[in-house]
Amino acid sequence: MKEHPISAGVVIVRYLDGELHCLLLRAYQYWDFPKGLVEKGEDSLVAAMREVEEETTLQQLDFRWGYDFRDTLPYGKFQKIARYYIAESVAGDVDLPVSEELGHPEHEEFRWVDVEVAREMVSPRVQDILHWAHSIIGDK
Repeated sequence: MKEHPISAGVVIVRYLDGELHCLLLRAYQYWDFPKGLVEKGEDSLVAAMREVEEETTLQQLDFRWGYDFRDTLPYGKFQKIARYYIAESVAGDVDLPVSEELGHPEHEEFRWVDVEVAREMVSPRVQDILHWAHSIIGDK
């Protein structure tokens, strides 16, 4: 049985004026949480944190809800599975650095949005992850 490629990422949240907001990144017309491929022999949590830093420059995430994760069903041409963790970022200073591989940032735009707006922006695959994360975090 062929293994599915795994991407690892983080649902990054922060509270703005007491309201929960999520970080979404846009590549082409798709909004998603920061994520990227797990390298051979790499732990998925380590990969998720590496990808967050590479794509957003955010560091020192607080995994205050633990290290549980949720996987998506296989999707896309290569039947990839995306694995997401949940963390809070007290600092929200996001930058979209230029990827050395691509010669431009991996994403065109980022937004901190509340959960309701996020639901409208993301695909059904990512909506399932958002719903899971929100059920873990709760309202506060």
